[in-house]
Amino acid sequence: MIIQNSAYNNYFRPGNIYGNKKQEEQTPLTQKQKRIILASSAMGVAPVLAVLAARKGFSLNPARIIKTPVKDWAIFKYAPKDKSIQFETAENMAIALGSVLGGFIGGAIVDDKSNLKAKKREILNQLLGNAIVPIACVGGGAAFYAKHQDKIEGFMPQIKNKSGNTILDKVFKNNSKQVVSVLNKILKKIPNVAGTFGFLGIGVYIGNRVSNFINNKIYHKKVDRKVKVSDFAPHVDDLCLAASMMNKESCFGSVIGRIIPLALLVPGYQTGIAREKK
Repeated sequence: MIIQNSAYNNYFRPGNIYGNKKQEEQTPLTQKQKRIILASSAMGVAPVLAVLAARKGFSLNPARIIKTPVKDWAIFKYAPKDKSIQFETAENMAIALGSVLGGFIGGAIVDDKSNLKAKKREILNQLLGNAIVPIACVGGGAAFYAKHQDKIEGFMPQIKNKSGNTILDKVFKNNSKQVVSVLNKILKKIPNVAGTFGFLGIGVYIGNRVSNFINNKIYHKKVDRKVKVSDFAPHVDDLCLAASMMNKESCFGSVIGRIIPLALLVPGYQTGIAREKK
């Protein structure tokens, strides 16, 4: 029997909001919600920085901090090295953990509860794919390079400049020796730069593959999170870490290391804004 023009047909008609309900797109997070998540990520980092500062003898008394010149605050002071925070492998991992936990808590508070599992999955993606594994890879590579720096740089070709007999003398006149000296220094640092980016790329790839695998096993849901451009934002800290470890005798690494806590807010923020795909 064929039933026509009935409530039955209306109920099961394709596209009907009852019989074949379509999932609605989620309302995007507001700027206020995003700011709260970023702030919560910063709040997760704050206790870690406080512990690191206290270990170096910095006061945590707000009254004393206010009276201290900004350049001498724990987060900005970079010298002398034995009395300032040095952001190396262990410190960076601790900061990343605080950031991710803070971002997760903030996201869980301001976002819909249906996105909670997505944020939990993103914790692994961020900690393994964008923090622990890349930091470990770059840190290990930097340590190896620092140990064998002279041998590695010794393999790089050098430009010879015999005054008065080369084209360089004609181009740069009396400054050819200085120019050649600079170029030779740059050539020696090529393995340093190539190794840093190489270890970083390996770390990001392995970290994401491992986090996807673990998420699949835990949540029994296929997770194939591709490496995104935003994933490379927190890796400023890895580059800073490598620069610091490869230039231990100068203050360059300590100065650039001040960027690390700011860069590591990104994993926490990305965790907090993670949502289920509809």
